[in-house]
Amino acid sequence: MPIIINVDVMLAKRKMQSKELAEKIGITTVNLSILKTGKAKGIRFDTLEAICKVLNCQPGDVLEYVEEG
Repeated sequence: MPIIINVDVMLAKRKMQSKELAEKIGITTVNLSILKTGKAKGIRFDTLEAICKVLNCQPGDVLEYVEEG
């Protein structure tokens, strides 16, 4: 998949655990795990906004496009 999810990178930079992020943004740890592993088919803008707000980052810090090939 050419879209890479860098939530783990941002969590490490903020010294935060997945469980804490999930609680603060109002999703389950299972759904956050699906997102982090790149298995999610999409992300809602309000979820992305909440992630950025809690981690004090920009969407480009969380999402990355890598060309396949």
